[in-house]
Amino acid sequence: MTSNGAVVVVGATRAIGLEIARHYANAGEDVILTGREPANVTAAVAEVGGRTTGLTFDLADPSSIAPALAGVGPVRRLVLAAIDRDANTVADYDITRAIRLVTLKLVGYTEVVHALRDRLTDDASVVLFGGMAKERPYVGSTTVSTVNGGIVGLTRTLVEELKPLRANSIHPGIVSDSPFWAEKPAAVENYRSQTPTGTLATMSDMVGATVFLLENAAVNGVDLIVDGGWHCR
Repeated sequence: MTSNGAVVVVGATRAIGLEIARHYANAGEDVILTGREPANVTAAVAEVGGRTTGLTFDLADPSSIAPALAGVGPVRRLVLAAIDRDANTVADYDITRAIRLVTLKLVGYTEVVHALRDRLTDDASVVLFGGMAKERPYVGSTTVSTVNGGIVGLTRTLVEELKPLRANSIHPGIVSDSPFWAEKPAAVENYRSQTPTGTLATMSDMVGATVFLLENAAVNGVDLIVDGGWHCR
């Protein structure tokens, strides 16, 4: 680990989190990536390469987080990228699934920051992942829309509680080449046609936007939407 601290990416065994870890590893940074399944963490560490190590814990089990992070040294950049999908409606409400998602995204995210707070370097920054369901809810997004709105509130709170350190959130729309959406070309094309630019975000776009929030010292308390302007329609 370098003396100026590591880059920790929570939820980095796939998709955007994995690509963020890869970006910083390729830049020669010490990277710590986390996931829920040991086999997935091992595979991600091998794929990312460089000075990358892995940790296993479940954000939906908050009591496991601090022990898992106990051996982590100074942290310069912290990305909370873990997500879970939950189709849940008021009419047919699954309490177990709802509690898991709320715990993972709000309690789990907060507990990671709490556990690492004393190890954040003087120039550290944090990025939390929300999502566009907070702006464009749909039938079945009851819990997803609620927790993504909660990410905005959590980000604003962290700005105050971590100052002078910075905290921002990022809210992806449809990421056209992500593993989830790449298998749904008709849906991707439908969303693409609704954007003013005629384009959707890519994995590369999401990495660039995340790095911008992490590295630009003047950006703080921002809830950045990355969706090609889809939210304007």
